[in-house]
Parts: sequence; structure tokens; C-alpha cells
Amino acid sequence: MAKVVVVPETFTLVHFDAGRIQELSEKVADLVGLPADAEIRIEVEEQSPLGRVRVESISPVTIAVQGGAFEHAKKPRHLSDESVVDVLGRVFHRIKDRLDPAFGQPPPDSDLTLQQSTAWDAYCVGRAARLGLNPSKPRRLYHFRNRHGFTDVADATFERLWDAEHLTWADIEADCAQTASARQPV
Repeated sequence: MAKVVVVPETFTLVHFDAGRIQELSEKVADLVGLPADAEIRIEVEEQSPLGRVRVESISPVTIAVQGGAFEHAKKPRHLSDESVVDVLGRVFHRIKDRLDPAFGQPPPDSDLTLQQSTAWDAYCVGRAARLGLNPSKPRRLYHFRNRHGFTDVADATFERLWDAEHLTWADIEADCAQTASARQPV
């Protein structure tokens, strides 16, 4: 099982439990299939109520999480197991893809377009759903439509990404090109 370190070890501004985050992270990493010898560092910015999550490095795996990403939607400043699992299911699939030479060489997360990022997310979250991690498909579809258009082509592309098991970065780029052409005015 992957070894997870959560920073900080003790939270002072939010009611988070580093041990619980570590436990959930290890379970999700194992489910996703990250290498058993992976070292994962999760740095939680507890003073931020925002929800951005960034993969800072894949060797060793370092993830920067704004506190709002792990927060319970109806209990501000409290940890939500569901949010931790949802966020990490997506992020760990991205890391798994980056570690797989057959996937290809996507640009760093900071260089991804909004369309590339949401397409990759649809692929990652669809796989997380099949693992039983219960992400919200309607939420992801709406997010995808906002970036790729409210078209039949975008909906079909989302379904293809959501249901896919073994895509490459080239497949994701091709899907983005397809939805872009469907958004072009005639």
C-alpha cells in the first residue's frame, strides 16, 4: 500500500484529522492502482476555503490541496470523507496516467487548457465511479458542457470518456478537437 504523509499533522483552523485523510488516501491509492511503494505527500492549505487541487510533482507524488476541497459542503471547516475520496479518486487517476508510458506525455497541469483538463477529468472520474467511489456524474457532465459546449457532440464525447478504460493523451486531445469543431459557428 502507498505511504501517505499529510501536512500539517495537526490542523488549527479547520476541524480536519490528518490521520483520517491519510487512511482514506491510502485506500483510494490502493483502489486506483498506484504503485504499492509510492510515496504520497498531501499538503493541505487549511486557511483557504477554496477547492483547488494541484499535482505539484509525481516523483515523489506531491499534491497541494486548498482546504475547501476536503470540506463538508453543509458543515464549513469540517472534513468530508466523501470530498476526500472524490478529489483523490480523480487526482490519483491522473497520477496513474502520468506514470504509464503508454498513456503518453500530457503537458503539466498548469499548461492544460480548460477543455483538456475537463476531458481528462471526465475520463478519470468515470474510472473512479467504476471503482465504487461514487462521484456525481451529473455534476461532471454539466462542468464538461460548460467547457466543451452544450451540444450532442459534447454529450457523446463525455459519455465516451466516462465509459473508457484505456485511453491515451492523444485520444483526449482528439476528443477536445472534436468538441471544438462542433462549437465553431457555421
